[in-house]
Amino acid sequence: MRYLDDLLAIWLATMVLLGLIILLPDSPARVALGLPFVLFFPGYTLVSALYPRRDDLDGINRLALSLGLSLAVVPLVGLILNYTPWGIRLAPIVVSLTLFVAGCSAAAARNRRLLPQGERVAADARVVLDAVRRVPWPAVGAGAAVIALVLFLGFRFGVLDGSRVGEAFTEFYVLGPAGKAEGYPRRLIVGQAGDVILGVVNHEGRAARYSMQISVDPEVLGTLGPITLGHDEKWEDRVTFAPRRPGERVKVEFLLFMEGASDPYRRLHLWLEVRAL
Repeated sequence: MRYLDDLLAIWLATMVLLGLIILLPDSPARVALGLPFVLFFPGYTLVSALYPRRDDLDGINRLALSLGLSLAVVPLVGLILNYTPWGIRLAPIVVSLTLFVAGCSAAAARNRRLLPQGERVAADARVVLDAVRRVPWPAVGAGAAVIALVLFLGFRFGVLDGSRVGEAFTEFYVLGPAGKAEGYPRRLIVGQAGDVILGVVNHEGRAARYSMQISVDPEVLGTLGPITLGHDEKWEDRVTFAPRRPGERVKVEFLLFMEGASDPYRRLHLWLEVRAL
């Protein structure tokens, strides 16, 4: 079973993390396990499934590819969840990544088991450590120093003297009642009020006037504004809405308008289950 030790270790660490999230949500150990769970486990198990042979990749390439694929998989999972009724919240993200890691681990174990014993990937950290030791660290350090100097000079003579023109945009966001990106209302009764926190941050480089509209499939329930914000000023307030018709997937939409424009400048939405009385 030596060729499965790495997958078993990842699965054990994932189970410990799930226990910490449920029982000790404020534990520092949750952060310590959460970082590799997000930044390493998805990519490593996917790489293990795609490259089960020992000679497919050396240790350092397997490590680098694992980190890169993790950084690609996690945002993709979040994007998919954004278009589901569950949204981008802690529980759906943890469950989705756990299922992804479990599926890739099962595929990796199956692919390794089909290979002759001598060709299977062995869970041996010494391969990665030897590869790391072979890296020419003086040259890497010198290159990093040159890059840091170039970035510093670019910042010093580009950003600080005002010669760089930044992107103009407006930040528009919705938070749950507790002021976090979770805990959004999901189930309401017809006429029952749900509440969220809307926020607007002006990064347009000038003063701007905004108005907002709240609609529910597609009935307009209310408007807010006008709100005038200077550059980098922020507006945030609690708003309520009460759906008037039942439905299993009712779309609550928040539209942000710039003064003088008829089309929405930004859009946000939530999905609700609305039951009849």
